[in-house]
Amino acid sequence: MNNFLLLPIIIPFFFAMILMFGQKNLVYQRVTTLLGLIISIICAAGLVMNVHENGPQTVTLGNWPAPFGITMMGDMVSSLLMLTTLVLAFFIVWYGFESIGRKREQFFYYPGVMFIITGVNGAFTTGDIFNLFVFFEVLLMASYLLIVLGGEKAQLRESIKYILVNVISSALFVITVAFLYSVVGTLNMADISLQIAEIDQPGIITVIAVLFLLVFGMKAAIFPLYFWLPGSYAAPPIPVLALFGALLTKVGVYAITRTYTLFFTHDLGYTHQLLLILAVLTIIAGCIGALAHFDVKQIIIYNIVIAVGVILFGVAQMNEAGLEGAFVYLIHDMIIKAALFMLIGIVIYVTGTTNLRKMGGLIQTYPALGWFFLIAGLGLVGVPPLSGFIGKLLIIQGGFEAGNIWSSILILASSIVVLLSVMRIFIYAFWGEEGQLSNEVQKKTYNRLFIPTALLVVLSIFYGIGTEWLMPFMGDAAKILLDPSIYTDAVMKGGE
Repeated sequence: MNNFLLLPIIIPFFFAMILMFGQKNLVYQRVTTLLGLIISIICAAGLVMNVHENGPQTVTLGNWPAPFGITMMGDMVSSLLMLTTLVLAFFIVWYGFESIGRKREQFFYYPGVMFIITGVNGAFTTGDIFNLFVFFEVLLMASYLLIVLGGEKAQLRESIKYILVNVISSALFVITVAFLYSVVGTLNMADISLQIAEIDQPGIITVIAVLFLLVFGMKAAIFPLYFWLPGSYAAPPIPVLALFGALLTKVGVYAITRTYTLFFTHDLGYTHQLLLILAVLTIIAGCIGALAHFDVKQIIIYNIVIAVGVILFGVAQMNEAGLEGAFVYLIHDMIIKAALFMLIGIVIYVTGTTNLRKMGGLIQTYPALGWFFLIAGLGLVGVPPLSGFIGKLLIIQGGFEAGNIWSSILILASSIVVLLSVMRIFIYAFWGEEGQLSNEVQKKTYNRLFIPTALLVVLSIFYGIGTEWLMPFMGDAAKILLDPSIYTDAVMKGGE
């Protein structure tokens, strides 16, 4: 039975609708949002277990057989990503109670969050390439609201760039889908895979593959299309930044991963070599940005760019170790980026600045904050046994197995840059002489910010030390990425 498949999409959408009412009642807004997220988490966890026990689950809407009806597909890749999305949204919303500001909370903040989750989970689950565009637009429209919420000058300035980039990307998405449809005559992703296999991917399909890489690369912020990300993500408040940093670029990464493992697998020497080159350049660009800045937001934002490159490097290898590592690292990065943005939000709250040069000595007054930041930072780097280690190790193994020795060594070298960037925050902010402190710090508010953040860091630790228990799930995800027939059989036979 596929009872759980649509619920992680339908429930956030339903709660987003009812949250449109009673904007001034903060208790109603907060409790209703958390209730919707908890119910969604339970349903997503049920879906993960169902997929693990019974294989991929499909629903083809309208009682039409696949490929004629719109198919929703729940495999281990999409199921785990939906569960991670909902868990992170829960912690970010909880954290936001004390940091987003009452005026923002009373102006459709919570419906915006739930609509973003609807779009993200829909994008992870859809089995129809045009529906992928539709769900992208759902999450983007909600993100347009959240990025301008509050109306500060920096937000409005950066929102223009953010909206313009995404409008252009969306227009190109539709054009590329039209090109693909004109060649294969179908929008069902499983059927597209079968049709491309039959026509043996002529040159036009390779061109379409590059166009899709351009479309999704703009959303994932790969080189050289990441130019919009540092300014746009730094403008909104920390809870919105954490939500964007943890989820939005990862939807673009997922879309590249899905299409480049399901559709475009017949000209690996061109498409995946191009993906590998762009992944390496993305890592280099992210490293330069992370070292160049003394703004704590910008340092972690450029680490998003580095992580995107690392994940896509694993995808480009097209072997079991590379794909499994990419997926393990993708989940890790979603968790650890949310935790790091929440941690630097607390640092900014207690110091009143984002400038590292004005900080110092926080370890004396906020020791727990310092040590939790260090743990999260080491997890980002991939120090064993923390959460980034196994994923990066598998990605490098995949690179060596595919013969990409030098680029794999570059991945290792990038870890040193990541370590330098997070240790610079730790040293400047927490050690040395006491720097600038805000006069508005309240212990009660600080504790309410710190508790959900600390719990999320603990979750990242469990994700690292519990890797052995999680690997059967990750292995299922890698198998379906490596063998497109598992996906196509589930959809086409499920629709019969």
